[in-house]
Amino acid sequence: MHSPHDPYVRVRDAREHNLQGVDVDVPRDVVAVFTGVSGSGKSSLAFGTVYAEAQRRYFESVAPYARRLIHQVGAPKVGEITGLPPAVSLQQRRATPTSRSSVGTVTNLSNSLRMLFSRAGHYPPGAERLDSDAFSPNTAAGACPECHGLGRVHRTTEELLVPDPSLSVRDGAIAAWPGAWQGKNLRDVLDALGYDVDRPWRELPAEAREWILFTDDQPVVTVHPVRDAGRIQRPYQGTYMSARRYVMKTFADSKSATLRAKAERFLTSAPCPVCGGGRLRAEALAVTVGGRTVAELAALPLTELAGLLPTEGETAKVLTGDLVSRIAPVVELGLGYLSLDRPTPTLSAGELQRLRLATQLRSGLFGVVYVLDEPSAGLHPADTEALLAVLERLKAAGNSVFVVEHDLGVMRGADWIVDVGPRAGEHGGRVLYSGPVDALADIAESATAAHLFHRSPAPVREVREPRGTVTVGPVTRHNLRGVTARFPLGVLTAVTGVSGSGKSTLVGEITEDLAGVDRLVSVDQRPIGRTPRSNLATYTGLFDVVRKVFAATGQARERGYGVGRFSFNVPGGRCETCQGEGFVSVELLFLPSTYAPCPDCGGARYNPETLEVAHRGRNIAEVLDLTVEGAAEFFADTPAAARSLAALLDVGLGYLRLGQPATELSGGEAQRIKLASELQRGRRGHTLYLLDEPTTGLHPADVEVLMRQLHGLVDAGHTVVVVEHDMSVVAGADHVIDLGPGGGDAGGRIVAAGAPAEVAGTEGSATAPYLARALDGGKRR
Repeated sequence: MHSPHDPYVRVRDAREHNLQGVDVDVPRDVVAVFTGVSGSGKSSLAFGTVYAEAQRRYFESVAPYARRLIHQVGAPKVGEITGLPPAVSLQQRRATPTSRSSVGTVTNLSNSLRMLFSRAGHYPPGAERLDSDAFSPNTAAGACPECHGLGRVHRTTEELLVPDPSLSVRDGAIAAWPGAWQGKNLRDVLDALGYDVDRPWRELPAEAREWILFTDDQPVVTVHPVRDAGRIQRPYQGTYMSARRYVMKTFADSKSATLRAKAERFLTSAPCPVCGGGRLRAEALAVTVGGRTVAELAALPLTELAGLLPTEGETAKVLTGDLVSRIAPVVELGLGYLSLDRPTPTLSAGELQRLRLATQLRSGLFGVVYVLDEPSAGLHPADTEALLAVLERLKAAGNSVFVVEHDLGVMRGADWIVDVGPRAGEHGGRVLYSGPVDALADIAESATAAHLFHRSPAPVREVREPRGTVTVGPVTRHNLRGVTARFPLGVLTAVTGVSGSGKSTLVGEITEDLAGVDRLVSVDQRPIGRTPRSNLATYTGLFDVVRKVFAATGQARERGYGVGRFSFNVPGGRCETCQGEGFVSVELLFLPSTYAPCPDCGGARYNPETLEVAHRGRNIAEVLDLTVEGAAEFFADTPAAARSLAALLDVGLGYLRLGQPATELSGGEAQRIKLASELQRGRRGHTLYLLDEPTTGLHPADVEVLMRQLHGLVDAGHTVVVVEHDMSVVAGADHVIDLGPGGGDAGGRIVAAGAPAEVAGTEGSATAPYLARALDGGKRR
């Protein structure tokens, strides 16, 4: 039995995901890095086991009724864990933040500023003191009634909604309406309401045009649809929605970025005439602190804001002190250029992660274990140094810091390293080493050691000659002011710079409309699907091939089973108890509902009759459970499947299961699946590939695999542009465009452009010293 003062967190027999009965001891009060190739099991150990168990123990102490209100993970598969303190998790959330979310709301700094205005603001004579909610544009008490707290009003006109008035409504005159059935429904409803949908738009009476486009009424009418002959015609109740109402509703409420962007094309945007862009009611904007309104202070960079706050008066002194102390860690993490009103969607992943970290620094917790998910993701090497200082501060405050990380700089700065591997999936799941960093050099089978201690020589490559250029700009957006950039064609270009310098903004301006861009493929890290029904096989089209293989078996043909029988998304072959989900939700009184494998199919997703059909001894559920590596052997003689699987193996995803739900995949995995889908297509003409930080979440060994693919695309005659912080990738590029020199207002300029060796020698570039080190390291080896 370990003493209560045992200084280690001791994990015994961890079997979560691919962990193979792992035993490991990690000391408390250190910065410990969990590392290993992608899919090796490091996150299963740090998050799936250590953090999940700490959370479970905390929930045991919470009243059952309160537990229902908290999202909780199940008990991890582990023998026992001793010496485990309470845990705080900082994961990379991949959810899309709304435009109402801002730097101020993420850090809670807005609350402090609003309190300062409420309690210590200068009010006009005779004005009533306002509650702090009245200073928030996100509350009914504070939002400007005209723009609902958005600061801008979006309007539309007949010219925008109906670009071609020679068309009739039936022929699509109202361009803003949706396509497919939804658009047909609106046209049928309009017809049923008695409007002429076959006359050219310009011949309709003015009042009819006005009502069709701008009415707020939503009449309900019986529609008798006219469809193809022979189809059953069923009347239904249809509701009318005007073009303006549809556009406004889509723009405000749609979760789809594509639909929102389409709606925005039919809108003009201008500062709100009532609040002048201040987003608040007039009575809130009449209150000042230091002669400025809350909107004016929220628009200032944080470094400037901290120096302008008043200190006279006891209340103001206390509230200002609180606000300044909350701003300090944000500035320390290099984010002083941000303003409180900066919308969260315009921040990079690295900026967002550091904002959350700054909030934790201020919380002053003691004796907890922080479990962080790749805090260096999206960070320039210069920013990573600031991050390490923050992790040291969390440790110095009496906490343990467990970090899942691939960055070699963070590994070198850690006190302890846990290396999981040796490879991914079923070839991983073992702890190869747990101890001080230096001694990892002696572990022969560690892929991490090879990179951390410079064992693998960097290949020396000739810089390719470009075949022309694509010119972007002048761009004035976010912090870019009239920037023009030239991207060479037929080579690999890396765009670098510190977080917030304007890299993603610049690359986002490359479109198919530019001269020299024949075909554009943007490979981002957005999820490949938002539900567990979407998976690796469905996204890549591999599932269609697999279903055809099963439908072609003798058993399936005898029974008359078509391709649809082998889909878990439609009735027929799927298990109807769980509707093809594989699990059911179990409602527990006074406890949160939990998910359990379906009692009828046991998680297989299909009904027993479908599972009787086998191809080479495996049914469809067993095939979906294969890893990409296993499936490549199984389908070696099915060309269409073999091509898809080979592309997935080429980008290092051999460890993923075919049926792995999209919701379980990391951003880096989603990006590589998209890249593999692109690679498996037949080669078309010249393509420009855009990748935003493709090495995020990748171990240096996986980065090498990915870069081989990207260089292969360039060798095949294509152009590749990557936004990148990994200096080994930048050193291997043909051309570098470096933005900066700082972030926010201190950035937004092209500091250097040229071959890596040229950029490495540029004065005033934050990237140059790190790139020079990467290039020298290659020569020394």
